[in-house]
Amino acid sequence: MRAAGAGEGGSTRVNPAGSTSGSTAEQELRLWLELSPLPMVLFDGAGKLQRRNAAFTALCGAVARLPDAGPGLQALLGWEDGRPVEALRPSAGQSPEPLHTQAKLIDASGRTRWLQGRLRALPGRRVMAVLEDLSAEQERDLAHQQLDALMDTAGVGLATFQQDAGWLKPRAPARSTTAKGKGSALASLQGVGRDIVEPGSMAEFERLQQALKNGDRIEVRYAVRHPELGRRWLLTRVEPGQLASGQRTTSVVTLDVTAQQQAEKRSELLLHELTTIMDGAGLGLAYLRGGTLVRCNAAFESLLGLSPGVPFGTPVSALLKAQPALAAQVQQVLPHLAGSFEAEFEQQVAEAESRWLALTLRRVESAGAEETVAVISDISRLKAQQAELESLVQDRELMFSLSDVGIAILRGGRIARANDALAELTGYRIHELDGLPHHALFDSVDEYRHQQDQVQQALRTSGQWYGERRVRRRDGTGLWMQVSQRAMRPGEPDGGEIATYVNVDDRWRAQQSLMLQTERERAVLDSVLVGIVTVGRGGIEWMNRSARRMFGGDLSEFVGKDMAIVATDDPDHPLRQTHYLDELNEAEAETFECRLKARDGREFWVVGNAVVTGVAPSGRQLTYALLDIERRRQAEAQSVQAQASLRRIIEAAPLAISLHDAKTLALVQANPGAAALHAQGGQLREDMRAALAEPEAVITQREYRLESEDGSQRVWDARFLRLAGGSGASAPEQLLLVASDVTEHRAAEEARLEAAISQRELLVREVHHRIKNNLQGVAGLLQQIATRRPEVAGVISEAVGQVNAIAQVYGLQVGAQGLLRIHRVMEAIVGSVQRMSGRRILTHINGETAAQSLQWVLPEAESIPIALTLNELLTNAIKHSAIDSQVNCSLICHQDSVAVEIDNPGRLPPGFDVNALAGGVSGLGLVRALLPRRSALLDLTQQGDRVLCRVELWPPSVSLQSTQSEP
Repeated sequence: MRAAGAGEGGSTRVNPAGSTSGSTAEQELRLWLELSPLPMVLFDGAGKLQRRNAAFTALCGAVARLPDAGPGLQALLGWEDGRPVEALRPSAGQSPEPLHTQAKLIDASGRTRWLQGRLRALPGRRVMAVLEDLSAEQERDLAHQQLDALMDTAGVGLATFQQDAGWLKPRAPARSTTAKGKGSALASLQGVGRDIVEPGSMAEFERLQQALKNGDRIEVRYAVRHPELGRRWLLTRVEPGQLASGQRTTSVVTLDVTAQQQAEKRSELLLHELTTIMDGAGLGLAYLRGGTLVRCNAAFESLLGLSPGVPFGTPVSALLKAQPALAAQVQQVLPHLAGSFEAEFEQQVAEAESRWLALTLRRVESAGAEETVAVISDISRLKAQQAELESLVQDRELMFSLSDVGIAILRGGRIARANDALAELTGYRIHELDGLPHHALFDSVDEYRHQQDQVQQALRTSGQWYGERRVRRRDGTGLWMQVSQRAMRPGEPDGGEIATYVNVDDRWRAQQSLMLQTERERAVLDSVLVGIVTVGRGGIEWMNRSARRMFGGDLSEFVGKDMAIVATDDPDHPLRQTHYLDELNEAEAETFECRLKARDGREFWVVGNAVVTGVAPSGRQLTYALLDIERRRQAEAQSVQAQASLRRIIEAAPLAISLHDAKTLALVQANPGAAALHAQGGQLREDMRAALAEPEAVITQREYRLESEDGSQRVWDARFLRLAGGSGASAPEQLLLVASDVTEHRAAEEARLEAAISQRELLVREVHHRIKNNLQGVAGLLQQIATRRPEVAGVISEAVGQVNAIAQVYGLQVGAQGLLRIHRVMEAIVGSVQRMSGRRILTHINGETAAQSLQWVLPEAESIPIALTLNELLTNAIKHSAIDSQVNCSLICHQDSVAVEIDNPGRLPPGFDVNALAGGVSGLGLVRALLPRRSALLDLTQQGDRVLCRVELWPPSVSLQSTQSEP
């Protein structure tokens, strides 16, 4: 038995008993599909069309499955990648929301239709879709847009008037009017009221209003005084009509005919002016009919040498009797003159003077006889100018052809003409340059187009452009040329350009070599610790890195400023002296010592000298070399203060201080506290001799226990120091003894030591913990910046990895006792890189001392550089390997060294040498800069299809601690 709707893609369902499962709901659904005028369809999750009505079949054809349908129908029914889109697959517990789609389909007749679909998911992974044809609305909107564009282009105001509804508002277009005020003035007749109609046109305007009320056809022209546009002439045409419903309507079209009205008045004025000009013009004007004169002005008679008042009907032969050849030629062309005739002739005025005249004949359209206008003008000056111009053109051609400078005329981006010098410079033949695109003379088309924007901007503003470009010769070699382009007609860049080319390749190469040498010299000067400043007559020109650090600012802040900008208020300050540049001889130096005041407020002492460089008076420069001696000054002052303080301490200090002769051990000087100590007698002298036998600058310490007056035992801590007589003396001259009573101190020392150790450990852990938290906060801020600024996300991600690496080191130091274990550092960095990249890294520990890997430790100074190195190498291994490949990190423990090996799939460039890489701030350059130079080795080799990176460390960068406790 066939189920209802089977002919439209429906299916027959049978229950276990074998009867058809057509329920009342299915019958209602079938009837609903048949009655709906809109295309409707029901399909399952596999794309099979279960139900559809006749409207859908007429629109989309006999499609049985969505996977076989076209892309337009699939998009309209929400079918994507072989299944319904995500919006049609609601999760459990959520009510399905309708999905709206739009697509373009081509029906059976070949017509393109715009359709909108409304889809809703049904239980059982089924989807119901209702389609709506929007083609009529699309065509209607397009018609409205075309009508609006036509009305704006023609400057027409269109409105509709109905007797029972009044003025109907026109549909507001979704675009602005092109003419200022025109759209608002002509949108409808509501903008024209009696208050703006001029009195002289009021009668016509009343006729228009009466015709609108009666629905009569009329055309009226009247003048208005618009508040924004001024006086305007309008032409309004009223056309009655009747709608399909039988309702009467009236279409009103208003045109702005101000220009036409003004043109008619100008024509009348021009006709009057032409009559006046013909009577008073300097040109000879005549009106001929056939071959005889009708009328001429006085200038025509004067130029031809005729008597005044030439009568009507005079033949042309009589008018041109002084020029018989011209008269014969004119009589020959007059009967057959179709357009115009021009001729030039020379007229003798005096014996040695002549003048050139030009005759122009033009046929006048007339229904009667053949009529011609003749114009005679004096072209003597024009002839002279033409001769001068020909001479100038000849001179220009000679200059163009014989010039050693390459010259080209450019039109439309191509070479219209070039001279032999340009052909020789570029290696082309002269005919090959004609029509050649201008960009073909340069290395890069993209760079040429980028520079051409600057050239065109300069031509529009100043009419010329000047610069240097690298020109590519015909054989492919490069040549630097000085190029100048100028508009041939100022103010008209489109009228063509003239370009000149001068070979400056030798000068450019020399200049580049000089710049390279200068950069090398400045790089060397930047590496020294002495501040170098170059000063010219215009102020500071350059300074090295040390000078910028001294002055407290960048070079841009000091260029063009006087050296006195960093001088103190002392009027005799050496940097305020201006006579050095003129009075010092070549290579002569002026040495000085003074205080400087930096831009950041610091004041310090410097010693320096000023040397004059350069030979020409205008090119002389003054070079300052400055050395910061603030610490030396402070040391000298502190030394003087220390000596005075020492004398006072010796006299008043509670210490036992005495000075002895090194040879005889005789007492030279002693304070009162030293008397009790000298009671030791022989033991003290033996200790003195032993101290004198020690190496130079070694302080010998002894401890003495003396009985005090109250019977208690006091502990004295004594130190012996050898004092030499001078810097060159080898044997000591004196021996200094300093002793202090440390009885109470020793008693409290142990208690303080234990408290200090506990407090120090607590503070160190707290500091490391806070540093770790702060670094993690910095990493978080950098990640936020990378999210907001995707263009710098790669660079910031590298910085985040480095900050996390440092944070991991400080995290290991929280609660640590002693040095950091290298395998803990490696595990922390591997974990950080895995979290940042989302990749897994396998770690291994092997080698002869692998069982003692926990005892290999890093000094605190090397922990952060090693951590940054491992972070950079692991990041590079992940970055340069496939996302599904394996990256390994191994710790190899030898007897006297430790190595970290990182391998990943990849391939090094041919001839790659890691030792040839320069140090930098990123990549392998950063790794080389971080690793200790004397106790670390970096190696990068290719092993099969994998790249092996090996970092080997040996003492003092690492050490093996046999009794080190676990941090």
